[in-house]
Amino acid sequence: MIARLSGRIDAVEAGSCIVDVNGVGYLVHASTRTLAALPVGGIATVLVEMQVREDAITLFGFAESAERDWFRLLTTVQGVGAKVALSILSALSPRELIAAIQAGDRGSLTRASGVGAKLAVRLLTELREKAGAMPAGVGFSPVLPPVVAGVEADTMSALLNLGYRRAEAQAAIGRALERLGEGAVLDAAIRESLKELAR
Repeated sequence: MIARLSGRIDAVEAGSCIVDVNGVGYLVHASTRTLAALPVGGIATVLVEMQVREDAITLFGFAESAERDWFRLLTTVQGVGAKVALSILSALSPRELIAAIQAGDRGSLTRASGVGAKLAVRLLTELREKAGAMPAGVGFSPVLPPVVAGVEADTMSALLNLGYRRAEAQAAIGRALERLGEGAVLDAAIRESLKELAR
């Protein structure tokens, strides 16, 4: 089994890239998030999930382990194949995926190509208990300190009233409150969350 490829990124196309490892070009399917992180013509390491079937051997690549772990989990849900899993990971980062599932945000999931309302409900139902234990990616903790729970709720209300989606607002609030620390006040939390959303 291939678990990782390190080599020159020969080309990046819609939904895939070619990784040249010592003269052998491997076709690797990936999310738009991973493809955007790859340096065309440069050297990169891609984490790989390999699927072997009777008619094909397919490689799926990931820039970080959190995304690969989520790919593995998503493909355990009935109706979610590799293509739909990559589509979900293209629409939502691991941290946004955790926030969407914990918030029951069906709308965020249906942004992904191939995910309708029925599949979104299945994803929320089957993954709700597992989402908290999943990796969120670099520099993010989905668990907020209990001392800022009131400020968090008020900040969420303010951002929802401004038209932001719950999943993106929750991720931004998490980062803002983590930076502000204990004793964060509402106006500072809203201001920092809006800065996060503007990035």
